[in-house]
Amino acid sequence: MNYQKMADFRNSHNPYVQRQGVFVEEIGPGYARVTKTVVPEDANPLGVPHGGVYFTMADTACGSAMASHGYKAVTMNASYNFFRSANMGDCLTAEAQEIKSGQTVCVFDVRITDQNETLLGTGTFTFYKLPEKLDI
Repeated sequence: MNYQKMADFRNSHNPYVQRQGVFVEEIGPGYARVTKTVVPEDANPLGVPHGGVYFTMADTACGSAMASHGYKAVTMNASYNFFRSANMGDCLTAEAQEIKSGQTVCVFDVRITDQNETLLGTGTFTFYKLPEKLDI
């Protein structure tokens, strides 16, 4: 499987993630890494990144790791723990790693850190693998 081609496809065919400034840097077997730089448009009323920024990054990382299997999939369940807020201009990284690979259900853990490797949060995402292969 060509994981770079898959990352390029996911970066060019996901308008929501493009609008959020999230970029899939790497996909490997059961693994993915995505990045984003925090911009003023990400702020909530308190002046820190909205929780949706972290959740979007986490879901994108886990969904990209799920895509490494070559099948379409949908998120069944997700949880995210917010530990710290990032600051404007911070470069965030979400790394997802598969912890269970089943025939139809796969589970991934994700960690989001800033450019200093400070842990900002963690999550667990469960996906349902559809029977259709990805068209990449």
